[in-house]
Amino acid sequence: MLKTYSLKHSLDVGKFLYAYLAVLNSIIRDIWDTIEWEELPIEGKKQKRLIPHYKKDRVMKSILRNRYLENWEYANHWIDSALKTAYAILSSWRKNYVKGKRKQNCPVVKRPFVRVKQTLIKLEGDKLRITIKPYEYLYIDLSKRYFKLGSRIGEPILTMTQIHLPVEVGNNDTCSDETKNIHIGWDSNKFSLDGFSPQTGWIAIGLKELHTAHIAYDNKRRRINKIASKKKVIGKRIKAKYSSREKNRTKQILHEITNEIASMGGMHGFEDLDKKGMLKKRRKWNRELSHTDWKTIVEFTSYKSSTELVDPYHTSKDCSRCGCTNKDLNRTIFQCVNKDCGLKINRQPNAAINIYLKMEGLSHDIGWFDENVVRGFTQTGAELKETDELVRSLYDTMKPQFYGGLLNAT
Repeated sequence: MLKTYSLKHSLDVGKFLYAYLAVLNSIIRDIWDTIEWEELPIEGKKQKRLIPHYKKDRVMKSILRNRYLENWEYANHWIDSALKTAYAILSSWRKNYVKGKRKQNCPVVKRPFVRVKQTLIKLEGDKLRITIKPYEYLYIDLSKRYFKLGSRIGEPILTMTQIHLPVEVGNNDTCSDETKNIHIGWDSNKFSLDGFSPQTGWIAIGLKELHTAHIAYDNKRRRINKIASKKKVIGKRIKAKYSSREKNRTKQILHEITNEIASMGGMHGFEDLDKKGMLKKRRKWNRELSHTDWKTIVEFTSYKSSTELVDPYHTSKDCSRCGCTNKDLNRTIFQCVNKDCGLKINRQPNAAINIYLKMEGLSHDIGWFDENVVRGFTQTGAELKETDELVRSLYDTMKPQFYGGLLNAT
């Protein structure tokens, strides 16, 4: 996995970057001129849509490469880089155009930058060497970097003042050898993340501090809005300041949460949630939903460990023991409607077990549940004789391992 870090530099690269920018935009226009518009019907409608098709075969690329190598004073590989970038830009424009997010206008790059190919860089100790012309190099000092250099470096992006360096980040770096083989399914809730694996049992990570931080800055914004209604310039400046503070504070908490998650196991399963589909005609609910950072938690965890997204369908409604569906979820306790099962369990670990099963590709099985879940949850020392009685009393005997506050175990 590659993670991109940014470093400032003071190199004089203006002339080179603008020469590359001119070539890049010229290549984009040349490719644009080859577009053929195909009229296709829109599914379910009477209207038709023009879909673009441009040339991207080897012959076209060879013609463009030879054309722009003439009178090019820098290394030939920069033309290859410009070709690759031009096609990437047009590919992105086409995808967005098909979705209705772009118009029939040729894309234009305005900010000067270069994508540095692997053939143009070499790591020499704490310096990154970039070939500009044959036997002429630029050196980026990496000695003051705030990150570790992995075994592989991707294609950097060089701008006027910064270099954006993709560095390989190994999975499970924060995970010990003992926990690398532990897979955990996580149920995302308003105030907690509830996890399950047969090795750890029920795990609960508190999110209340994160939620409280969002609420606190929401209240501050309300007071700032009163100032902004009278003094727009001052209000705008104060809003920007507190928005930055909120971002930094929540980011700090999120890193603490995801560090803890990554240290618990080598694979983590999360629901592939779409908050837009969860919006309701209730203002309070929508505001509270906006305070959740589920997507960011998954994103940060993926930098530090392996993650997998699972379909959220019926993760809360299905019985984690027999698979029977219970649509009545108005209580905090899940009660299985199947009389032969009779499972009584807290809703959060029930969902976490279902997510674990989906992540591992397992089906609901009573034998597996009694073998892997019941044993893991009887952490209070309670011993019940009959299996059915044990299952029915599962809610009374299990306790989660809880990580609250700043994730100090309590």
